[in-house]
Amino acid sequence: MQSCSKKNTKICIEEDTSQFVTITDVVPDAILEIRYYGTYNFVGSRIDGYEEPTALLTKQAADSLKAVSDDVKAQGYRLKIYDAYRPQKGVDHFVRWAEDINDTLMKPYFYPDLDKSVLFPQEYICLKSGHTRGSTVDLTLFDMNTEKELDMGGTFDWFGPESHPDFCGNPETGEYTGDNSKSPAEPKRSITPEQFQNRMILRQAMLRHGFKPFDTEWWHFTLKDEPFPDTYFTFPVKQLK
Repeated sequence: MQSCSKKNTKICIEEDTSQFVTITDVVPDAILEIRYYGTYNFVGSRIDGYEEPTALLTKQAADSLKAVSDDVKAQGYRLKIYDAYRPQKGVDHFVRWAEDINDTLMKPYFYPDLDKSVLFPQEYICLKSGHTRGSTVDLTLFDMNTEKELDMGGTFDWFGPESHPDFCGNPETGEYTGDNSKSPAEPKRSITPEQFQNRMILRQAMLRHGFKPFDTEWWHFTLKDEPFPDTYFTFPVKQLK
């Protein structure tokens, strides 16, 4: 999914990978499930610019993510990465897909409650993404005891209020409220107290180590002091040399 950027583009550096690292070089036990390299994503095909199933971040963001990894590992978890740096051509692919109103192949899996025509007005799809600046990551937690993903009560890239960090609770206090009134489904969807608290485990670890959350996606975090706040990169996602 897009993370919409309100910033004006001042610089666009093409093919400059010098300030980026491969996440698994810094966090070697991170699990990668790069959704946009495969076909199980809201488009239903590999996304332009994803040439290898790897994940890249700026050096600063990767170092902070290593601190997160050490934190959650002490709690019995590993990080699982869905997406990190995203080239502009990948964002452009999303835009072309959103403009094709008739392409609803993956609607049952990612946006069953929405008409595709609302994706631009409601900012699920945008012309620019914070991911393209290189310091944003989409991730979840893997439970080392159960050897399964931690149950977050919803899938990555679900388009709807069920993905919001404040769905059924207050993320600032960590209090579960059960308020599912914003769910558009009938009967309304909900998440359990345990699922909400699992989201909070991830959120609190990310916040402790310099990341800021996104108000519509529980899995999405950006380094607060990102090194390239006005730069959108275009090089493809592949192993760095």
